[in-house]
Amino acid sequence: MARTEYYDDPNAPKPNSMVVAASAVVTDEQGRILLQRRRDNDLWALPGGGMDLTDSLPGTAVREVKEETGLDVEITGLVGTYTDPKHIIEYTDGEVRRQFNVCFTARVIGGELAISDESTELRFIDSEEIDQLPMHHTQRLRIRHFLQQREQPYLG
Repeated sequence: MARTEYYDDPNAPKPNSMVVAASAVVTDEQGRILLQRRRDNDLWALPGGGMDLTDSLPGTAVREVKEETGLDVEITGLVGTYTDPKHIIEYTDGEVRRQFNVCFTARVIGGELAISDESTELRFIDSEEIDQLPMHHTQRLRIRHFLQQREQPYLG
């Protein structure tokens, strides 16, 4: 299923759902950031996804990282909350969502890196390379906030 992301676009469709989601900035020993190239829009993104009714937000991030990358992670902190109503995501099945995302930091504790059916590529990326990758600016914002090593999480 393909998706289109809109930001501050007067032609964006009206949302018909609100999804609580979690993502994670997963780093390796060299400080590189794990990114996936999404199959649904061909853009690079942090691993993450929607919360199930039986999940906690940190548990959602852990589960989504495992499902999308094959890695087991431990949550180590909070990058911020991302709730901008100008960000709309439209799926080809008719869902048009606003997404409430909480972005965590995490470190790898096990597992094997493996591409899932949601991605076409997985890589740990040096921070200097990130600006060269095709990526929605809402993802880039989360990574920028992480790289700033903010004393307080972003609340937006």
